Order: sequence, then C-alpha cells, then structure tokens
Amino acid sequence: MSLKNKFIGLLFVAIPFISNAQQAVNPYAFPVQVTTTNGIIEGEFDVKTTIQSFKGIPFAQPPVGDLRWKAPQPVSNWTGVKQTKKFGPRAIQPAIFGDMGFRSDGMSEDCLYLNVWSPAKSTNEKLPVLVYFYGGGFVAGDGSEYRYDGENMAKKGIVTLTVNYRLGIFGFFSYPQLTKESPNHASGNYGYLDQNAALKWVQANIAQFGGDPKRVTIAGESAGSISVSAQMASPLSKNLIAAAICESGGSFFPTSAPVPLAEAEKTGLDFAQKMGASSLKELRAMTTLELYQKSSGTSMGTFKTTIDGYFLPKSLTEIFEEKQQAMVPLLLGWNSEEMTYRALTMGKDLSNESYIQKIKELYGDKAQEVLQLYPAGTPEVTEQSATDLAGDRFIAYSTWKWFDLHRKNSSQNIYRYYFAHPRPEMRDKNLEAGLAGGVIKKDINAQKATKPKGAVHSAEIEYAMGNLATNTDYNWTEEDYKVSETMMNYFVNFIKSGNPNGEKLPLWPIATDEKNPEIMVIDLDSKAIQAKNEARYLFLDKEYTKK
Repeated sequence: MSLKNKFIGLLFVAIPFISNAQQAVNPYAFPVQVTTTNGIIEGEFDVKTTIQSFKGIPFAQPPVGDLRWKAPQPVSNWTGVKQTKKFGPRAIQPAIFGDMGFRSDGMSEDCLYLNVWSPAKSTNEKLPVLVYFYGGGFVAGDGSEYRYDGENMAKKGIVTLTVNYRLGIFGFFSYPQLTKESPNHASGNYGYLDQNAALKWVQANIAQFGGDPKRVTIAGESAGSISVSAQMASPLSKNLIAAAICESGGSFFPTSAPVPLAEAEKTGLDFAQKMGASSLKELRAMTTLELYQKSSGTSMGTFKTTIDGYFLPKSLTEIFEEKQQAMVPLLLGWNSEEMTYRALTMGKDLSNESYIQKIKELYGDKAQEVLQLYPAGTPEVTEQSATDLAGDRFIAYSTWKWFDLHRKNSSQNIYRYYFAHPRPEMRDKNLEAGLAGGVIKKDINAQKATKPKGAVHSAEIEYAMGNLATNTDYNWTEEDYKVSETMMNYFVNFIKSGNPNGEKLPLWPIATDEKNPEIMVIDLDSKAIQAKNEARYLFLDKEYTKK
C-alpha cells in the first residue's frame, strides 16, 4: 500500500463507545396522516415544537434477496395506514465511529427509509426543502443520528429530510455478473442510486408535507458531502436539486474519487474469490451474517464508487470541466483542523527533523516547495504546518477542487466558509476526540492525544443543524450557541434563497476574486476575508491532476 493510500486509510478511524438509543414515546404528540404516492402514512405532530415528523418512510423496496446489489426498486403500494413514528433500521455497518448516536430500529439490509420534519400548516405552503446525507466514510452512518435531527431546521421554516443509503459491500460492490445482468450495464454505486431514489421520492411527495419540489437543497458532511458532489454531477440527479451545501469533502482524487468500472469489477471478483464464491448466485445466497463476517476487516475504501456509464458517465472533474453538472448555487467549506498531524507522521512524535524527512518522503525533489507552503519553524509553527498539510491531503483539497471547478464552469453564486471554532472540553474526562472527529475512550497506555487547536473533522455538524444540545459529550457554552446560531442562520438563508446573507449576520460575499477568493471564517466573531492559502491548493492540484 502506498503512503497516500495509507493516509487515506486513516480517514475516519475512531473507537466506538455509543450504543443504540431507544426510541421513546413522545408524550406531547398526537397522530397526523399524509397521503403519499404509495399510500397513507401516520406520523406525529408535537404540540410543543409545532413540528410534524414522519420517521421510517420507505422510499424503495427492501434491497434483499434477489434485490441485493440492484438499483433501488419502486415501493409497492400499501392499503390501510402505515405507521411512521419511529426510525427504520440502519444499513449494515461495523461499530467504527464513536460519535454516532443512533436511534434506528436496529440494523438490516432492509434499510431504505427516510425521515421528514415539517413546520407546514397546510400543503399549500411550498416551503424550501433540505435533504441531508450522513457521513461515515461510506461504511457507517444513519439518518437517525441525533446530530442530523431535522426538528430545529424545521422550526426555521424548512421541510427537512434525512435519508438512508446502503454502505460498504452492500452499497458499493461491483462484479462482472452484476454489470451483465444490469439493464444499465453498470454495477456498484448502489448507495448513490439510493440517494437518487430518495430525491425522486421528494419530487413526487414533498408537496404533501408543505414542501416545494422546485426548492430542494441537498447537503451533507464528509461522505455525505462527497455524495452531494456526485449527485450534482450525475445526469440522473442534477435536475432534481436547486442548490447544494458541502461540509468537508468532494469526490475528487485523493478523496473517494470514482474508479473505472473495470477496476472496481476486478476488485469485486478478487474479493468474491477470497470469500469462496465463484458466482453471483453464490454471493446472493450468502446470509447477511456470512457476507458481513467475510467482508469484515476490509480497509475503508475497498469498495469504491465507480465511473459506471450510468450514474456517473465520467469522472467528476470531466463532468464539471464540460459544464455538465447541476447549475445551482453552491455553499461549501471545511474546518480548521480536519486532521491531526499524527496522520501525517503515522503517529510518531513531531520535530522539525521528522517533519522535513516526511515531506521529502512524500514529495521528493519538490520538498522545498512544499516547505515554503507548509513551513517548519518553532514547534508551534511546525505543528500547525503539519496539521494543515494533513487536513489538506485528507479532505480540504478535494473540497477546494470542487469549489474551483464549479466557479470556473458555472455562472452560479458560490459561497465558501472556513469553520474555525474549536469545541469545548468534554464532560467525561475519560473520553477524548478521535482521529477524524469521533469520540473515543482514553487509553492510559497510549500516547497522549494532542489537544485540538481548531475545529476537527465533523465538529461543525451540530452547529450547522442547530443540534448542540443533542450532543451531551461536550460542555457547550453560550459562545458555542452563538456560533451555532450564526452558522445555522447562514445555512437557513441559503436553503431559502440561494444566498446565506440576512439580518444580524456579517456580510458573506460571493467568492468572485480569481486569485484570493472571499471566505467566511465562521467563529465567535465571524468575518469575511480574502483567501490566504490558495497557493497550497494550486500546488496540490498540480500534484493530484497528474495521477
């Protein structure tokens, strides 16, 4: 494995500790019904929040049996009233991230459910809509997680949805026989096709919840953000959305870029042989347990998204360069400490000597150029440079690439942020932040983790969605709630109008400057600045576009 692949393999590592939460009965709610294209569903109206919620709505047939590794199929109509008051099952996944607090109804291959929170008083309101895709490296995550809860967004006048999609081997497995049987001559990308099916469901049904199908913003963080970039690029989805929000991540090398179908098929063929399966029939005959156990322990990113000629006809770079993406307003950004420097040093202590040696290993005769962009100096300067480089290589560059391509190849307004507010101390002194934003138990025998100096990967989610109170791991302060109100209102304004600006908010300019585009630094005192580090991304762009 190359150093780059080893680095990417560290993307989301964290040790889990959070168990499932039980779905409690809401004493302040009474039943409400909505007629969807497939039948009547019954959710709840909360008299305290005045929000209607519908949880566990099926948007495709269960992808089980012969439907395992097939594009999502339309839901069969039902008679009577379907109860949608609790979250559906989450996708099959390992317990890998410590910051995922699930409320799902267990775990199953039967996982294609979505959730709706609506403030509408009638079906005639035509409210803006937010569809949020969860993160988790395409191997974990769920729409029931507390941090994505849509209630507070709904209180701001937005019909909010979270959407489940298949993960890991169940969601991104390519195989020659799968390609052959497909009417689209494609395999893999099932998780992306699930998201697309959910967007089609929104177009057909969201008016019944008071939403406007012409005002749908898609958003996500990390793998969810990468998903947003893919949906923007796909000819299947680009006409289903009106705007997009990206939080840390785009599907551009080296971050979860799609590979040619033939490459993914070979990976699948080799993997099936290791599992002792010589045909698709044998693979589909495996139980969920067998398939999970035999694929357990595979490195993250084994089952890659593909240029399948159907969902993705080309790489995202080609699609954007040819102006074939969704021509919609885009709000995107990343955090100030997306990755610890320990990912760069492979866990070793940092010194000027070790840092410079690592730069030489990675960049060879371009090491001096890199050291001008990410300089060594005092211990503080060297640590910051190593942290910046680790974060840029991990996910900031791919987000920048998306930003750069869309602003050069569309006439749409683009807004860029830099989230710089560190989270407060944890309440439990036995816990600490994981490598990429997760929460882990302290290991008294392990090397002491470095204290985050900035906003770590995924830290902005609760701020943006207004869900700080649902995360009880941190001692949130009035300052945190102030930052959350600012970030959430920017997002709300953008979802409503395609422009984040509004009353009592610092002006967020469109990123129009060619050399030093404008950036909104989101912190206790948020302010717009001109970009200072574009040279870093221009250098990385030259490095990565050679690949």
